[in-house]
Amino acid sequence: MVRVRDEDSGPDEVGVGPWERPWPDDPRYDPELLEHGDRRNVVDPYRYWRREAIVADLDERRHDFHVAIENWRHDFNIGTVVRNANAFGAKAVHIIGKRRWNRRGAMVTDRYQHVAHHSTVEAFLAWAKAEELAVVGIDNLPGSVPIETAPLPRKAVLVFGQEGPGLSGPVREVCRTVCSISQFGSTRSINAGVASGIAMHAWIREHVFGQRPLGG
Repeated sequence: MVRVRDEDSGPDEVGVGPWERPWPDDPRYDPELLEHGDRRNVVDPYRYWRREAIVADLDERRHDFHVAIENWRHDFNIGTVVRNANAFGAKAVHIIGKRRWNRRGAMVTDRYQHVAHHSTVEAFLAWAKAEELAVVGIDNLPGSVPIETAPLPRKAVLVFGQEGPGLSGPVREVCRTVCSISQFGSTRSINAGVASGIAMHAWIREHVFGQRPLGG
């Protein structure tokens, strides 16, 4: 049981205060956090843990899907994609194209989520083939199948195009399937950050909770 003294914390402050001594004898805990409190954006079971210990524990439980996003024009949705990948336990996030991306939207979750870079589509596809991963595009393209009714491969990499143009031609050509997200309003598309959360949750529903796609 975590024992903290929190009398100096404001009513809206996130996290927990310092741990009253004696401290736990466990190498996963960070002495600085035990001394000063833990205000990070982590779930309660990871309070006071060292970052490396959290990553190691997550590595034991990550799921079989990866996420990739094309980044030819500095897509600002990448931070949200990384944050969603962390929330849903993706194996890793792969950025295709430009290495630099805006980390603000990740809300520091990139410290706990593996993020890889592939400078070209060809390099990304070679990696996916070597890992025996099905490439699944997520885009509202002609001929795409609704993600609500399409089964998703267990070992897959879900690929998202950047805001505006969507998936590039070379990626479309190699996708085993392209799934669309059903929409019912006037907008033509939703941004990649939102789409990534919907697609990852569809994978979770199918492969973690055993809920077959509609009509499946």
